[in-house]
Amino acid sequence: MITSTIDKNTQDALSPEGVLQDLYSGNQRFQAQNMQDRDYASQRSNTVTGQYPKAVVLSCIDSRVPVETIFDQGIGDVFVARVAGNFENIDILGSLEYSCKVAGSKLILVLGHEACGAVKAACDGVELGNITPMLANIIPAVKISAEQVEGEANSSNAAFVKATVENNVRLTIDRIRERSPILKEMEEAGEIAIKGGVYNLGSGQVDFL
Repeated sequence: MITSTIDKNTQDALSPEGVLQDLYSGNQRFQAQNMQDRDYASQRSNTVTGQYPKAVVLSCIDSRVPVETIFDQGIGDVFVARVAGNFENIDILGSLEYSCKVAGSKLILVLGHEACGAVKAACDGVELGNITPMLANIIPAVKISAEQVEGEANSSNAAFVKATVENNVRLTIDRIRERSPILKEMEEAGEIAIKGGVYNLGSGQVDFL
């Protein structure tokens, strides 16, 4: 049973590639229903005075994508930023910069997922209250997919939705680099990595892009 949590020395010794492999291995355990036993009471106690997460995951708000669970992570292991459609905005960028530059995380993972409701809504041009400007962040991915995928450019076309989910992850990564000189510099220096993935709701598998 795991009782310990990540301390500063452990975090400092981690590499971006090693953290990515750790998340991959955790996802493999999740799929195999062979997850690690954890003493959450000890982990709570150990993290009261500080935290040193290894990664920050930018995920959708979807209730079917419990980030810590699908990567088999414990208390204090990962930061999680969530917004419908897993895109970046100024608040998300600030959170990512805090996670890496201030708190020492080694990896940013932008995580999309199969059959994303926000992506489907963007594909269909849904307009409703504050949802409309939110979906505008996903429209660039919709436009790219419309040039790549045959058939109707709406949510009835599963291939179109799948392509848009993946394009949205890739474009979000591009914009993180463009809009955050701090994170771009850290990545170029090898201090962090910025990666993407898509979660399959049925199998539980994360396909890293």
